[in-house]
Amino acid sequence: MSVPFEGLIPATDQDAIAGVPARYVAAPATTEEAAAIVRAAAEKNLAIVVRGAGTKQDWAAPPRKLDLIIDTGRLTGVVDHAAGDLITVVRAGTPLSELGEKLAPAGQQLALDAPILSSTVGGTVAVNMSGPRRMLYGTVRDLLIGVTMVRGDGVVAHAGGKVVKNVAGYDLGKLITGSYGTLGLVTECVFRLHPLPAAHAYVSRRVAGVAEAGRIVAAVLGAQVVPSALEVSTAPDGGIEVCVLVEGVPEGVRGRVETTRFLFGGDAAVSDTAPDWWATYPWGPGGVGFKLTAALSAVPGLLAAGLAARERHGVPLAVRGSAGTGVLYAGLPGTTSPDVVAAVLADLRAAAGRAGGHAVVLTAPSAVRPQLDLWGPVEGLHLMRRVKEQFDPDARFAPGRFVGGI
Repeated sequence: MSVPFEGLIPATDQDAIAGVPARYVAAPATTEEAAAIVRAAAEKNLAIVVRGAGTKQDWAAPPRKLDLIIDTGRLTGVVDHAAGDLITVVRAGTPLSELGEKLAPAGQQLALDAPILSSTVGGTVAVNMSGPRRMLYGTVRDLLIGVTMVRGDGVVAHAGGKVVKNVAGYDLGKLITGSYGTLGLVTECVFRLHPLPAAHAYVSRRVAGVAEAGRIVAAVLGAQVVPSALEVSTAPDGGIEVCVLVEGVPEGVRGRVETTRFLFGGDAAVSDTAPDWWATYPWGPGGVGFKLTAALSAVPGLLAAGLAARERHGVPLAVRGSAGTGVLYAGLPGTTSPDVVAAVLADLRAAAGRAGGHAVVLTAPSAVRPQLDLWGPVEGLHLMRRVKEQFDPDARFAPGRFVGGI
């Protein structure tokens, strides 16, 4: 197969996004190469989807058109690490695990503990993926302070800078975070870092039901424990495990651990290793994944709704996530009947709405996806459309992947 311009290769059977095959693949090594490819693609009217490690390509909706996959596998490495300023500049194709290894010798970290460490920096920004410690350190949107991206016309745009308090210009980084690659191709990111803690401990306890879990969560939130994370996880038998991560200097950690054990009551376990379920999604490969949000006070009610949906529909629905931020995840096996998945989603979406939040479908098998409203009601959709029109008027990047067909 001939290619329309230099820098492309024909796609293979493995080059597909959410089941939609591509025609070509490109793998630029620099921002300049990426910009040249996007400009040429614009001239040929090619639709583009960006691919990093491929760990979340089944998230969101399939693209309604796909000509070219731009693979960021060569856009890797740390461009700059200003350890004294707690800042790093990193290329978008760099895996999170590799970034952690680069920063650790300086006693620093990008405090994300994301559930998929093989994910790239760019992919993590694209879906706003964060782990349990978002409670203390914030999300990707909070840690990202600068970005370099290629627009749909091939023009390179920069925003933010290499200082934490930079307030010059529009905060483009916050806009593109969570946009699922629909606004442009991110090539470099600037992140705010944090010191690695000198000590840490996990305090956990298994409880019989939602009421006791809610009591523990409320007690921890109302105390002076200052946890880095406060997580809950449902077990197949209906029980719930509550786990708190405490970080800091050794003496301070010891004191806060004792306070946490007192608040937990009963036989709380203390360990320097996390539970097996910590910082993982409650679904496996090919499974159905939901993201649920709620006001902090309504987290126990949302947990209860998940357990009720499990019993009502007779499915092994697992729910876990941050009781300290009100962000939970729920999962079902990919073999679950599409009708049952839709019914479970309706229950969870209603419960999340009552809890002051939302329920969205992150991923689902191709046989299940057509029967689901992935995003549900979304406020401000008209504003999102206007943003898309300003950044990518020809709908070149990831057409149809995001909410409302954006």
